[in-house]
Amino acid sequence: MTKQQGRAARTRAVLVEAAAKHFDLEGYERTSLAKVCATAGISLGALTFHFPTKGELADAVMDEGRALTQAALLDVSARPGPALHKVVELTLELTRLLEAQTPVRCAVRLARERPGTGGWSDVWLPVVKQLLDQAYSNGQLRGGARPAEVTMLVEYLTAGAEAFLRGRPGAVTAAGSGVAQLESVWRLALSGVGVHEEAEWPSGAGRVASTPMNRASGDGAS
Repeated sequence: MTKQQGRAARTRAVLVEAAAKHFDLEGYERTSLAKVCATAGISLGALTFHFPTKGELADAVMDEGRALTQAALLDVSARPGPALHKVVELTLELTRLLEAQTPVRCAVRLARERPGTGGWSDVWLPVVKQLLDQAYSNGQLRGGARPAEVTMLVEYLTAGAEAFLRGRPGAVTAAGSGVAQLESVWRLALSGVGVHEEAEWPSGAGRVASTPMNRASGDGAS
């Protein structure tokens, strides 16, 4: 790499980092190129040389977030252990990225604010589905759990982690980090919450005619 190419690469990296900070805090519409330039200490002319439009700058930030996510996927997938355990580890790693890596949080936010640019989950969800299919084939899923249902659980947990972190930026809670909280939720999910012999279907779900819990407890919906 020539000195000029190296300087250009460093300038792009500084611009992407500055843009990620603004997109993360302010969103796509409220972030201006002038703000990014001020944060990066780079002229508008230099910015538009590398990124002619705000959309191209946002694309670069999303690409960085996806690259960090892909690297984490490769790391978790290469670890030894049962497929179901890898799914849990993957969700924890995704949450760590959301906590620590601004471009990853941006990849989630910008995908919501810029429809058609590709969702963050498009990067990791296929891997989760593959691992859960493997876990099901190996008899690692309990009872009537199916890969599609556990996939939905993973999507809800990951979206919930992102929403929690987005709503409490930088906050230290009594329950600990987002990763620690997700670990606790996974312990509940993997061990189960209700005792089937005593469980009753919640009264708010009374419009569901018949459920496995209702039949197991001998009670109708109240």
